[in-house]
Amino acid sequence: MGHSAYNGLVTLRNRVKNGWAQIDVQLKQRADLIPNLVETVKGYASHESEVFTQVTQARAGVVQAAQSGDVAQRIQAENQLSRALVNLQATAEAYPELKANENFMDLQSQLKSLEEKIAYARQFYNDVVQKYNTRIEVVPTNIIAGLFHFEQATYFQVDEADRQTPQVKF
Repeated sequence: MGHSAYNGLVTLRNRVKNGWAQIDVQLKQRADLIPNLVETVKGYASHESEVFTQVTQARAGVVQAAQSGDVAQRIQAENQLSRALVNLQATAEAYPELKANENFMDLQSQLKSLEEKIAYARQFYNDVVQKYNTRIEVVPTNIIAGLFHFEQATYFQVDEADRQTPQVKF
């Protein structure tokens, strides 16, 4: 019985790690897209420096959090980046000629696709985290979890201020 509980916990812990890895891939692609998006918007709205600074700082925060390996810190940094992207989108809305730019439209399409993939990966990850965390807490696996130091996983929750999904409009 003990080895079965232990193996089940290991399996779920590995699924949590895999779920985070899937999110990480999508977040990396989004982070790689941002400099091109910022430069394109800058070409039409160069005087909006506060928005560009906000996005650049948020992206730097994501890089730093990713290097730390702290999932909770990374989630917070990603949520901050999402807020900055919403502001960038709002800025772009004020420039009709920018919205007609082919490069900008392509970048917007890529960003929309990535945001959808991130949302799907987040849902999968949180589902696995819920199963894993529940298994750690229920009898009898909680005994095995305690003996072998299985720890609760962090949910990828959106900050209350970020409940609005970044909208990509054409």
